[in-house]
Amino acid sequence: MQKIIILDFGSQTTQLIGRRVRELDTFCEILPYNKFPVGDDSVIGVILSGSPFSVHDPEGFKPDLTPFLGKIPVLGICYGAQYLSYSLGGKVEKSDSREYGRAHLQSVDTTNPLFKGFEIGSQVWMSHGDTITAIPDGFEVIGSTNDVKNAAYWSPSPLGEGRGEASVWAVQFHPEVFHTLQGKQLLQNFVVDICGSKQEWSAASFVDSTVAELKAQLGDDRVILGLSGGVDSSVAAVLLNRAIGNRLTCIFVDHGMLRKNEFTQVMDDYRCLGLNVIGVDASQKFFSDLAGVTDPEQKRKIIGRDFVEVFNAEARKITDARWLAQGTIYPDRIESLNITGKVIKSHHNVGGLPKEMHLQLCEPLKWLFKDEVRRVGRQLGMPEHLITRHPFPGPGLAVRILGDITPEKVRILQDADDIYIRGLREYVDTDGETLYNKVWQAGAILLSTVRSVGVMGDERTYEHPVALRAVTSTDAMTADWAHLPYDFMARVSNEIINKVRGVNRVCYDISSKPPATIEWE
Repeated sequence: MQKIIILDFGSQTTQLIGRRVRELDTFCEILPYNKFPVGDDSVIGVILSGSPFSVHDPEGFKPDLTPFLGKIPVLGICYGAQYLSYSLGGKVEKSDSREYGRAHLQSVDTTNPLFKGFEIGSQVWMSHGDTITAIPDGFEVIGSTNDVKNAAYWSPSPLGEGRGEASVWAVQFHPEVFHTLQGKQLLQNFVVDICGSKQEWSAASFVDSTVAELKAQLGDDRVILGLSGGVDSSVAAVLLNRAIGNRLTCIFVDHGMLRKNEFTQVMDDYRCLGLNVIGVDASQKFFSDLAGVTDPEQKRKIIGRDFVEVFNAEARKITDARWLAQGTIYPDRIESLNITGKVIKSHHNVGGLPKEMHLQLCEPLKWLFKDEVRRVGRQLGMPEHLITRHPFPGPGLAVRILGDITPEKVRILQDADDIYIRGLREYVDTDGETLYNKVWQAGAILLSTVRSVGVMGDERTYEHPVALRAVTSTDAMTADWAHLPYDFMARVSNEIINKVRGVNRVCYDISSKPPATIEWE
């Protein structure tokens, strides 16, 4: 299958480039800046991402471009554009002031294939401290803003006549972000028109090819999959079930800190999907081991350890299993590198397998982004309420309760959270969309280390506050607080205070990520 390679120089928006390419029904891989797959004939183009570093940093990212330069089309974005200029004889210098935010292409060559369909004055998004003050010989400026003369440039023969005819384009703005209004047009021009993508990547083609691959990979073997109730593991389970049927055994562990009635509801959903599911209520073990623990990281470690113990004990009963399946998705696997090339962040889904399990790993969703997982779920005919479920932390409500964990605190938070989430699902906004579908993630947080004074009837109360959190996002790397309607907030606050014993105050979290995070712990 054709693919675009995105070489990652450490930008926060590299994954967003990948998502934009996939939205063009084109397969892509995000690889470390120095890991271009030499000899892979399926690569039809290369995109060089942005970076937090300068081309002048002694230890900055400076890969060899010769394996692909002049051989297949190349698009450099921000740092990628600056590194192309720097490495090919142009000049990159510190800007007098950091160029960040909205700008407009006051001059743009709309006859160039990269800018086909562009408008003069089109808004773009800048984010860089250096700027290209001179482009390499043989290149031509094709786009400028009021402050950035070399905002875009290109060459049909980047290495000189007779040394490779595949063209190079470079832009100092970010076409992948929402604020570049014609960014999708630019990427489509590059991926489809210039690189020649046949746009064969779709949910339907993914289901067909993945089911066939799973049948060939797994044969008659038995597979175990740990379900969380989330969209990733659920879609992975349905895909595997379509490929191997009852040779898939799913295990769903209840650690006691799921949402209200979630264990029963999710088990019913899975059975309706025809999955072979074992449900394990291990809540007493988790509550016992968490007793008195207040440190967030220690809570996570205890829950992770106990989950592995419970899951392994159940998995060992399936003596003929040879594979462990996971709902790992592509963002879980993409490496973030520091200037030494070491991994600085890893995901819990890619931590490897316990040696004593002696199982091989199967990850049917490992190439998909979250929005693609949902498209695949719809293609598989899964119910919409499973597909659109908000992300939920693996430790569950344990990291939404500040302080130690007790069954009573979980009960309080479950009741408050249930009122909040039901309200989001039931409230239809002016555009006909429910609030639940308009936010990326929402949940309630119990401030169990805090008590506040209140009055109910003629009595003084001294109970806990609950904080409500709702954010909008595209990929959870950044998030903004959701501007929920006042009448909805008033209704939910009133219902929580009146109906949930132990709560006498409701607050709303209006912090964005960064500097805050989506979860409180």
